[in-house]
Amino acid sequence: MEDERIIVRPAIPADVVFADEIIKEMETSAIARGSGISKRSAASVIEKIDEGKAIVAVTETGEWVGFSYIETWDNGEFVSNSGLIVSPKHRNQGVASEIKNRIFNLSRSKYPWAKIFSITSGLAIMKMNTRLGFEPVTYSEVARETRFWDACKSCVNYDVLQNKNRCNCLCTAMLFDPQLN
Repeated sequence: MEDERIIVRPAIPADVVFADEIIKEMETSAIARGSGISKRSAASVIEKIDEGKAIVAVTETGEWVGFSYIETWDNGEFVSNSGLIVSPKHRNQGVASEIKNRIFNLSRSKYPWAKIFSITSGLAIMKMNTRLGFEPVTYSEVARETRFWDACKSCVNYDVLQNKNRCNCLCTAMLFDPQLN
């Protein structure tokens, strides 16, 4: 049987039906990797879709495959590329790379002067970020808004972040500065 074609595109309002599936897979995957993750709510995923700040991957028959979104911080000085997830059934097919490229391009088109950052503990995401021109940085180089760091409270490693005065944690911060690229 031939593999079904996967479509990676900007999320549309009808994609809100995938919100519960997205957040469940984010949490399940984090637990399976033994890594921390800031938990998202279905409402926050729906909000990103409704605001035109999300990329989704689906099959031709409408099955959810993957997702990522952007968020602005510090009065638009920073944009985060966040929540990249691919369903286990569709991993190792290049979907994550395509979603990452699309969310990066969405960030650049909506906020051309903003610095784009990604915080991850995953080697695959670090490699994708590097290919796009991101560089590892200290946490002091990314968003300073308390609201951003408050989202880390649901992570299993939040105590590490707090004990280090939000200077570092187990994740790696990576930054793309359009002024340098």
